[in-house]
Amino acid sequence: MAGGHMKYRHLSRSSSHRQALLRNLVTSLFKHESIATTWHKAKEAQRLAEQLVTLGKKNTEATRRRAHQIFFEPNTMVPKLFGPIRERYVDRPGGYTRVLRIEPMKEDQAESAILELVDGDRDLRFAMTAKTLARMPKNARFNDKTAENVKKVTQFRKGGMTELRTMVNKLRRKQENGIDDRTLPPPKKVYPEPKMKREMHYYEDEYSYRMPAKGLPTSTSGKSAGPRIRDAPGRPGTQQSE
Repeated sequence: MAGGHMKYRHLSRSSSHRQALLRNLVTSLFKHESIATTWHKAKEAQRLAEQLVTLGKKNTEATRRRAHQIFFEPNTMVPKLFGPIRERYVDRPGGYTRVLRIEPMKEDQAESAILELVDGDRDLRFAMTAKTLARMPKNARFNDKTAENVKKVTQFRKGGMTELRTMVNKLRRKQENGIDDRTLPPPKKVYPEPKMKREMHYYEDEYSYRMPAKGLPTSTSGKSAGPRIRDAPGRPGTQQSE
């Protein structure tokens, strides 16, 4: 109905294409536990990923069949979902995934984001919190925001405080070795159009009072056999070539 509230993002795709896109994103998410995509795709894939973790926690025959229908690689992803991932989130009431905004990855400046599974090996907020603590003096007190982030990343993580201390000590040793002085590579070019345009050649109109283009074959009468050359507009004594 016109003017109705949109219940989900269509992502400028047909229904079948949208479902295939989300299934592909979710399969990559559970395979690598962290993916980078556009912000709108990440928010839509997050909904499906949360539903899959809920299916994994129920652990019934019906939920296993449903997971087989969603994953593009069910033989690999279903055992992982109903095994390590289910054990990781068995005590967590919700919030199994996280979307973090990042700077645009592509040259079209589309909003980009990282979609990740929380409390995993590639938990970005856990690493950022550890890096913040590593830069602080050892006897300094946390501010409210840092204390809140420490609670978030360790509340439902098994051995969270021990892993956090280990990572903080590791980062402090790397800081002493000058890891923060590294020079990161520039952003990767995505679109090849500029290179294609440099390699392509387009004939351009040339005025008769300019020098003829070099390398063009000439006929027996001495006139250029290349692209059509027109006379300068408004110059006396010139005629338009046909």
